[in-house]
Amino acid sequence: MTALNDLKLAALDGRIDRRDFIRRATALGVTAAAAATLADGAALAETPRKGGTFRLAVDDGNTTDSLDPATYESTFQIFLPRAITGNLTEITPDNTVGPDAAESWEASPDAKSWVFRLRPGVEFHNGKSFTAEDAVASLNHHRGEGSTSGGSALLSNVTDIVAEDARTVRIDLDSGSADLPFVMTDYHFVMFPSDGEGGIDWSGTGLGGYVLDKFEPGIEALMTRNPNYFKEGKANFDAVEIYSVADVNAREAGVQTGRFDAMIEADPKTVDLLAQNEGVTVEEISSGTHVSLPMHTDVAPFDDLNVRLALKHAVDREGALDVVLRGHGTVGNDHPIAPSMPYHDPSIEQRAYDPDKARWHLRQAGLDSLAVDFSTSDVPFPGGVDFSVFYQESAKPAGIDLNVVRESEDGYWSNVWLVAPFCLCAWGPRPTPDMIFSLGYYGAAPWNDAHWKNDRFDELLIQARAELDDTLRAEMYSEMQQLVRDDAGTIVPFFRNYIWATAPHVRHAANVSGEWTLDGMRAPERWWFAEGSV
Repeated sequence: MTALNDLKLAALDGRIDRRDFIRRATALGVTAAAAATLADGAALAETPRKGGTFRLAVDDGNTTDSLDPATYESTFQIFLPRAITGNLTEITPDNTVGPDAAESWEASPDAKSWVFRLRPGVEFHNGKSFTAEDAVASLNHHRGEGSTSGGSALLSNVTDIVAEDARTVRIDLDSGSADLPFVMTDYHFVMFPSDGEGGIDWSGTGLGGYVLDKFEPGIEALMTRNPNYFKEGKANFDAVEIYSVADVNAREAGVQTGRFDAMIEADPKTVDLLAQNEGVTVEEISSGTHVSLPMHTDVAPFDDLNVRLALKHAVDREGALDVVLRGHGTVGNDHPIAPSMPYHDPSIEQRAYDPDKARWHLRQAGLDSLAVDFSTSDVPFPGGVDFSVFYQESAKPAGIDLNVVRESEDGYWSNVWLVAPFCLCAWGPRPTPDMIFSLGYYGAAPWNDAHWKNDRFDELLIQARAELDDTLRAEMYSEMQQLVRDDAGTIVPFFRNYIWATAPHVRHAANVSGEWTLDGMRAPERWWFAEGSV
């Protein structure tokens, strides 16, 4: 550690260059990706400056993408609205909840009623003042009988949303919710202008740091800076261009050649080599983003618990983490609460690769062997197909024949996920267990992608949400993790680190959010270019 600190000081003092720092740091046992991040540490103290066009390559744009916030599910659909509009609250770079379009909030003693006070002077891009009426309409867009919004489950306990005056929004619930300010950060709950009839105009006029000039679904979005943005020192680029580039090799090549200033999701297999390029800065951060393999529990053979357990025991998690992710992640335990999240219970026994136990469960289900289709793609994460083939091989000793079906990348989330009975999926992290459990595991949730229904789990979900005693709440979340691990139709083999790459002239603050990749997918708003680079 002393040697590494001395090396940092030498870099900060200008006594060694970037290449020499990386060479010496790797000799001390630091990975190339981490060394590259440390090498650029001196830049993190710079003052944000205006200027330049920030060109970003993302991995998941689809021709079916829409600006309607009820439909958001792809990476592109998260990045774009976070640039052109905002929420009431946001996850800050230090991973706490902070103000966005709302400046403050407070709850009733039982947490069943919350009041959010809006910032004064906030305007939409067309000059219209942002009012409580807009906030109410934007949230109600995800409510109501028959809502298909992915965020509707997070508002299932809301009974009313009221504009008390032009700057005050009250949200009433049928049961307490200690996490409601966190819920308001969800990427579905962005603010758009009210249409005056209870709906919203989601065509692209927002509150954010950038004004949308052009949007071609599945291809690109072009924006210019909003001169009247309400956040001082943010939205520093003159323009932002977001491009959909599904091929990770094309994204990496684009950063290396200067075509892009930043790219999402570097390939774990090649990231150390990428980090050695002087024209590239690689950064990595642990997170709660996880790969999942949902199987429809109301469809045979997955409606048999023993079949589900056989498929879970047939996954070599440690091997997949090593071979597919090259160690850039953490082993999962078939539930979505990462070690980095609050209320994670490390005492729950880690599920291990056990083909013999998998065969035992098949016999309990009355089967000598099992043959099932498994739909996959590299869309959920770089290496998704490689992982699927790895799983196919690890399942064979258990008597399981996994037919890997490689699906089209375009429209994967709309045509495969929630449709195929057994498929590869990837979930972004959520700041609290209540949010991920409500979205993906609550029986009535639209995104309950395993079609799993467990009365005890649903009961605990509502109780834990309202429980203000932290010890009791932890006990409830522990039981819920155990229920998902042992009964649900979801396999969670590992949690992935976020790895991204930028041009060396890209700058950001010392802390970056791990809520999503690239600083909570807020790089266009929070980052800037170094002095003299534009």
